[in-house]
Amino acid sequence: MAKLLCILLAICISGIISKKAEKKPEWAKKDITDFTEADMERLLDQWEEDEEPLPEDELPEHLRKPPAIDITKMDMSNPEAVLEATKKGQTVMMFVTVANNPSRARTDELTKIWQTGLWSNHIQAERYLIADDRAIFMFKDGSQAWTAKKYLLEQEELKDVQLESQTYQGTKADVRNTALRDEL
Repeated sequence: MAKLLCILLAICISGIISKKAEKKPEWAKKDITDFTEADMERLLDQWEEDEEPLPEDELPEHLRKPPAIDITKMDMSNPEAVLEATKKGQTVMMFVTVANNPSRARTDELTKIWQTGLWSNHIQAERYLIADDRAIFMFKDGSQAWTAKKYLLEQEELKDVQLESQTYQGTKADVRNTALRDEL
């Protein structure tokens, strides 16, 4: 009796397995070494269907849900505050121009000092030189860019800052340039 039960069980299992094999599409029945790029792409899509979705903080930035913004608590008379609130959690780039036609080395030195000053104030910014007198500061949390802008505009040798298509002139660069012209 036990032998008969084992034989019946084996027949049922082999029938189920053969039915699963029949359900496979033609591309899946091929040897893996014969797979084309399209076959590999279909296989990857199948695996991704079976996976659990990534947590929100592991998704790429463009796939994350934007943070909820309470418009009723915003001061609509201050457009910069509105921009700052809407950029929270998004990457923002700021273009910085150094005054007085500096060398690339001088621009590198100044922007390093400014970056360190930002870090000292808990503002995380990556810095990239793009010209002899220009650099990009990149903020992972865009809301920090407006605080950084206020700090940078007070720096001695800053010509201007471009943030969200707005150009802001350095407050001390013109004073220094005027003083240098008066000395000459």
